[in-house]
Amino acid sequence: MCAVIGMVCTTHVASALYDGLTVQQHRGQDASGIATVDGDRLRLHRGNGLVSDVFDQKAVNLLRGHAGIGHCRYPTAGSEGADEAQPFYVNSPYGIAMAHNGNLVNTESLRRQMFEADRRHINTDSDSEILLNVLAHELDIQKTLTLRPENIFKAVSGVHERAVGGYACVVLLLGYGLLAFRDPHGIRPLVLGERLTDAGHEYMVASESVALDVLGFRRLRDVAPGEAIFVSNDGCFHSHHPRSGRKHTPCIFEYVYLARPDSMIENVSVYKARLRMGQKLAEKIDRQCPDHGIDAVIPIPDTSRTAASALAELLGIPFREGFVKNRYVGRTFIMPDQGDRVKSVRRKLNAIHLEFRNKTVLLVDDSIVRGTTSRQIIQMARDAGARRVYFASAAPPVRYPNVYGIDMPSAHELIAAGKTEQEIQERLGTDWLIYQDLNDLIWAIRDGNENLKYFDASCFDGEYITGLDPHYLQQVEQLRSDVAKATRRSV
Repeated sequence: MCAVIGMVCTTHVASALYDGLTVQQHRGQDASGIATVDGDRLRLHRGNGLVSDVFDQKAVNLLRGHAGIGHCRYPTAGSEGADEAQPFYVNSPYGIAMAHNGNLVNTESLRRQMFEADRRHINTDSDSEILLNVLAHELDIQKTLTLRPENIFKAVSGVHERAVGGYACVVLLLGYGLLAFRDPHGIRPLVLGERLTDAGHEYMVASESVALDVLGFRRLRDVAPGEAIFVSNDGCFHSHHPRSGRKHTPCIFEYVYLARPDSMIENVSVYKARLRMGQKLAEKIDRQCPDHGIDAVIPIPDTSRTAASALAELLGIPFREGFVKNRYVGRTFIMPDQGDRVKSVRRKLNAIHLEFRNKTVLLVDDSIVRGTTSRQIIQMARDAGARRVYFASAAPPVRYPNVYGIDMPSAHELIAAGKTEQEIQERLGTDWLIYQDLNDLIWAIRDGNENLKYFDASCFDGEYITGLDPHYLQQVEQLRSDVAKATRRSV
């Protein structure tokens, strides 16, 4: 889970890139970086930490240039050290810097190809560096001293032929401009914006439209699956959208958890999609247990608040804020290990006892992944005096790893893997557990854009649109378990 941003403007872009990353900070809190082009020189600053930790005013001032890209990330498997902070850079050919949101599922075969056929050395464990070198090789075999848009688009087509997985990329080509492209299935999001100034057109791409809003860009559209966009240094816009015949399958978890509610993804308001998720949950509760006796609906801050408010309204039950959140503790889902997640829950949330005392409460969360946080929150509600504690998830059971850019844990660490809902309920310690049905979740999103026919819902249904090598999930298990991560950090 990462955020990318890229801009070509008539003025220096570093401050705007900084602001665009801060409003996408929810997508990754582990590392961040910005690269700009100043004449024929690349200026790059990156490091571990929040955007505000990595960049001070001096660092921003040194990032001169009218074109630039930025990135913030959280520690995915194989991408946990300072060396993996993005953007990455290679000097041949032309000089290329790249930032990438997503994950490749054929990393190892590409790594071998890079060494054996392309004669390129990969210096980190990051698949982003591999993707950068694939692009560099595809540009190099164009055998031209001066790149034209058609050369660039042909190189991106070569990347699509070789790279398998989910990816949204922003690229600086020194001396030429900004390149952005998205995987042929459109799994990871990327949105395009435009701003008209007295000096000319300015263009921007970002993972979420909220970055466009904050910087005063008009949202034009989402970058299409497989599409490549090139904006030259003088502001000329070019686009190439080959018809691949592959299904458009945007990531459904973006709407459930990852994206900000004020973002638009695939012309769907994330906020309205979450309202509809709450509506469908309310209908399910009313259908299964009309005499539920719920006294209050309480959201788990912050992502579930929208769905919980709609659920409460439709059921005619008071909506109450039962937990106060410490906003200076990061999102527990993206904590690097189980120990951090366990310790952070009590630091992150504190119960308002009067909202629980002697009540039957329905706690609403966006999803349940490991169950660690949910189990502790349920116990906090009981400790605060709740008579009965029900728990609703706006998403279906997460039973399978996500392999396209969300670092969900290995299968054996997912609380729902191989278990019935009754068994999960007992593990969580709740009096009643209600999951969203997958068809209802799909409806909640598709109702905002009927052109969306399919989604990547692999973490719910185990169907991987790109196909997977038979041994890939075993490799994921070895990389993503908390034990494996702890072992890598101790080396």
